Amino acid sequence: MSYTRFVPSPNNSRKVLLIVLLLLVLAIGGSAVAMFALMFAGTAPPTVPSNATVYLRVTAPFQEVQSIDPIFVTPTPTLRETIDAIRQAAKDSRVKTLVVMFRTEGALWAQLQELRGAIVEFRKSGKPVTAYLEYGGAQEYFVASAADRVVMMPAGQLDLTGLTTYELFFRGMFDKIGVYPDMLHIGDYKTASNTMTERGFTPAHREMSKSLNRDWFDQLVAAIAEGRKKEPADIRKLIDEGPFLAEDARKAGLVDELAYEDALERTPPIQGTRKITGENYIKTVYAPFSATNRIALLYAVGTIASGKSSFGGLGGNVLGSDTFAQWVRKVRLDPSIRAIVVRVDSPGGSAIASDVMWHELMLAREVKPVIVSMGDVAASGGYYIAVPAHTIVAEPGTITGSIGVVTGKFVLKGTMEKLGIGTDAVSDGKLAQIYSPFKPFSPEEKARIEDQMRSTYELFLSRVAEGRKSTRAQIDAVGQGRVWTGKQAQELHLVDELGGLDRALQIARQQAKFEANASVDIVVYPMKRSVFEWLEDPLGSNNNSTSLSSVLRQPDARVMDNALSMFRLFRRGEPLMMMPNVFWN
Repeated sequence: MSYTRFVPSPNNSRKVLLIVLLLLVLAIGGSAVAMFALMFAGTAPPTVPSNATVYLRVTAPFQEVQSIDPIFVTPTPTLRETIDAIRQAAKDSRVKTLVVMFRTEGALWAQLQELRGAIVEFRKSGKPVTAYLEYGGAQEYFVASAADRVVMMPAGQLDLTGLTTYELFFRGMFDKIGVYPDMLHIGDYKTASNTMTERGFTPAHREMSKSLNRDWFDQLVAAIAEGRKKEPADIRKLIDEGPFLAEDARKAGLVDELAYEDALERTPPIQGTRKITGENYIKTVYAPFSATNRIALLYAVGTIASGKSSFGGLGGNVLGSDTFAQWVRKVRLDPSIRAIVVRVDSPGGSAIASDVMWHELMLAREVKPVIVSMGDVAASGGYYIAVPAHTIVAEPGTITGSIGVVTGKFVLKGTMEKLGIGTDAVSDGKLAQIYSPFKPFSPEEKARIEDQMRSTYELFLSRVAEGRKSTRAQIDAVGQGRVWTGKQAQELHLVDELGGLDRALQIARQQAKFEANASVDIVVYPMKRSVFEWLEDPLGSNNNSTSLSSVLRQPDARVMDNALSMFRLFRRGEPLMMMPNVFWN
């Protein structure tokens, strides 16, 4: 299956103006000429040796969306690029073996499971896989255990000690600065507001977090046991004995060999092969071609909000309802598009924006198959926009569900008083100050908002019940804001199948009734910007390579992205479908 992008054409009049500006810039000097030559010039893909070993350096969490600017590339390959490279290498007669090396701080389960699944599939080709570890935590070792052999540097450490889920609670900070979080929620397990109103877990919050952590831990144990050909009970015992120095890990049967990276080239099965980096091999995978059979792949990534999408900034990725609706409308009306796959990686956001996106997908499902592939997170609003799909596919470790509603405001009067700033107001209308940042909700205001929230929750239940062919009561029983793993969600019939994006594309191909050996183009949204569009807005909102998470690649950055997005949305006063921040080690 091929993977291509289609570049939109800018307005002709703007194009003329930009050409004039470009010529002026080119007249400035040779350095400018060189810069723009790089923008327009294509480069030949690297050559794959006839007896190759692909050295794939995995840096996770992966970005889901490729850079859409014409002259900038993402700092690291996307998840899809990495998976496609592994699958292509399995079929490539020039590739004899694969070496995988890791750095996966802060990665969540679904992406790692999709990567691990690709390595398992690669091994079925009969080609060996070597996993090389300088350091191995739970994330790294989870993936490495899929390899034929695991090699660790002699001074390394296998930090395999189990899993702990952490959550941030901001109430103490708010008290110190005089902010009162006046939050309301529907659903006993709807805990997004707890991160601002509490100092720690409530009983329901702890129950849900324990359930998630236990299921992830069980999945970790099962995968390691399968990969290392041991019993799950033995793996649990070994985890309790961790962490391990490299030699201890080898003696425990968790690591096969101790060696430095350069020594890999001198030992079978790598000995005698020629090295090509994963980054260079990926460049050889996406040779564009045109096919008459097409599937649209829409990336629904980021916090859901009304308006346009943006990829970048301290608030993280934002999935705008206007932008997404335009994508869906375009592919729905395009007769060459035979099926639609939506890749959802979103913790939710605006209930209004979620419903706009839901409506467009419901229109699309009437005329062509709609398949959803869930990434790391497809919860709250992220689950809401998934339910129009004919088939929902999730990884066992995907975070999903969270069918509930939360809203509120931050009362800043105490902060103003601490700063010596007085506040006052005049208003007309009985509830004109309902969203005032200088006073808590009155009982009447709270009752009015709770009525609206209840209506939003009932709508959420009805949307899910319709999409999942269930009843309101059955969905309410697994709703109440509760978050589930993908494995749990399948058991509860909230998702249909377990698997990754590749499985979703296979289902789309089947439902579109393509012939078995037909070539298929994957049309990706967001589309890559043309050079002219980039010149119009070189630092535009669609440059996802500048997001805090993608630059720092740290778990605390991902949490900060979500937190900043949440704070921004709460200012609007509308009902939200959000899940709490979760990260683990």
